[in-house]
Amino acid sequence: MKGRPTTKAERLFHGQLCRFVGCIACRLDGYFNDYCSIHHIDGRVKPWAHWFVLSLCAGHHQDGTGAPGLLAVHPWKNRFENEYGPQPFLLRYSLDILEREHQIIVPNARAAANGEWARMVA
Repeated sequence: MKGRPTTKAERLFHGQLCRFVGCIACRLDGYFNDYCSIHHIDGRVKPWAHWFVLSLCAGHHQDGTGAPGLLAVHPWKNRFENEYGPQPFLLRYSLDILEREHQIIVPNARAAANGEWARMVA
């Protein structure tokens, strides 16, 4: 896949999302599912790409994978966002969970979620 490798800090953040937030769509459906992977909201090549992510289970990430009947962001982005909310909102909600429930603060991810690319630290 295109894009640069993740840094140690980005990998830590991705792990925290999956472990503590789980699939954000499953959570909004009333379930906790930490069997998830990272979905890049706006591709993998931009400098902030690995901070601008969601944790999603297979069924909410790619159509035809995971549990049957789940609405996947790929290829149903508009339907997914109509059901669960815009993806930057979902990232902000995920960060709120990390901060409120686990006292984990991730400034780069918060800046990415808010579109404040210039504030991000390399």
